[in-house]
Amino acid sequence: MRRSRWGGLLRALAAGLVLVAGLTLPMVVPQPAQAVPPGTYAYVANFQDDTVSVIDTATNAVVVTVPVGDAPWGVAVSPNGTRAYVTNRADATVSVINTATDTVATTVPVGLEPLGVAVSPDGTRAYVTNYGADTVSVIDTNTNTVVTTVPVGDAPLGVAVSPDGTRAYVTDSEGDTVSVIDTATNTVVATVPVGDFPFGVAVSPDGTRAYVTNYGADTVSVINTATNTVVATVPVGDAPQGVAVSRDGTRGYVINAGDDTVSVIDTNTNTVVATVPVGDAPREVAVSPDGTRAYVTNANDDTVSVINTATNTVVATVPVGDLPFGVAIGVVPRPAPVLTLIKLTAGGTFTRGGQGTYTLTVTNTGDLPTDGSTVTLTDTLPAGLTPVSFSGTGWTCTLTPLSCTRSDILAPGAGYPPLTLTVQIARDAPWQVTNTATVTGGGATGTSIATATTTVDRKQQPKHPHHDRPGHDKPDHGKPGHGKPRLDWLNHGHRPGPR
Repeated sequence: MRRSRWGGLLRALAAGLVLVAGLTLPMVVPQPAQAVPPGTYAYVANFQDDTVSVIDTATNAVVVTVPVGDAPWGVAVSPNGTRAYVTNRADATVSVINTATDTVATTVPVGLEPLGVAVSPDGTRAYVTNYGADTVSVIDTNTNTVVTTVPVGDAPLGVAVSPDGTRAYVTDSEGDTVSVIDTATNTVVATVPVGDFPFGVAVSPDGTRAYVTNYGADTVSVINTATNTVVATVPVGDAPQGVAVSRDGTRGYVINAGDDTVSVIDTNTNTVVATVPVGDAPREVAVSPDGTRAYVTNANDDTVSVINTATNTVVATVPVGDLPFGVAIGVVPRPAPVLTLIKLTAGGTFTRGGQGTYTLTVTNTGDLPTDGSTVTLTDTLPAGLTPVSFSGTGWTCTLTPLSCTRSDILAPGAGYPPLTLTVQIARDAPWQVTNTATVTGGGATGTSIATATTTVDRKQQPKHPHHDRPGHDKPDHGKPGHGKPRLDWLNHGHRPGPR
């Protein structure tokens, strides 16, 4: 099934057969996982020893080695820096690393031979190319489950998401095309012919261009994303693979695996303006958030070359694990508590003129306990509802404003005692009401918002007196003048009249 001369070569690369004959490579013993301080880190997937090396970019030293799945290939970091996603080619999974603890939080099954991975700008989706299945798995990062699988071209390899999140670009290595996925519908909306065996892909920060490395043609195809056409073809080095674009969009960095160099492209002129020697058999490249450094994985050296982008010279070489492939850089934030609010309607419905209750629960879904500062929960009632009481063990509550506070420390994974809010439903309340509540404080970043939409029933009316007489237990709906006309056609699945 698989497929051409390049497919066989890719398998040889993945198996480590590009290594110098007879060379014995040392195995890296994984270190115990440990938390790292806030900062910028490069995550390197070590294909041969099933680990990820975490490089502190401030010191260019490996600070943690994280065990992951079998034959890790690609890696991507979420925009908020809290998660790293690693494709494990041999066991068809994605390892999700919690960057605060540098441990695998969960493992997500995907398609056959997952290689490339990219995260959407809002962090809600991860896109994984399944080389052996000709598909892309779309992962919901909130639930860490695959929510859809998108058929693409032959032997998909690289993937990148546009800055606005509306498109994902996938290199179909055996099809010599790029599949363009509409992320709203998860369908391929365009297929762009490019060069021989497209490998890597990157999108410019303004979203107007996609840069595709053609491994078999020693070129880079420049795609106009508005028209989905190739507008330039740039000759580069031998066997180009990984590609990245600088944060200001002025430079493209292309890995030339065959001649151990990086081609630096001026994106205004689409010409190579510098060629940087790096290590043996370079594979992938990532640019630091400040744009001052580019990190290149050297598969045969078990190293990462650090390029000064101002001088286009290698300023550091970092030893990592065995056969490093993918690399991604993220800014790990300071760990913080995360307060999550859940709001439910007791009973599911309200009745006009009666009373109803809401239950509100606050939990800490973050990595640290709250810091002892005040946690404030505020509720905003819609028209038709007025507060009667608001209480919960350990909470201090008021009806004006409608809020509750407390300051005791809440551990990760724990929850405060629930709150009960009782409301009076007006006799003219709308048929549906939406109540909104928020919770802040405790050292948590951001605001958690919860809503509850509840149906309001009319107050039950007494039956008409004649229905209480003997022989009139039920209204005769089938006769004219009594109730509604017959609707038997609803039960028979067709409407009255001609068919």
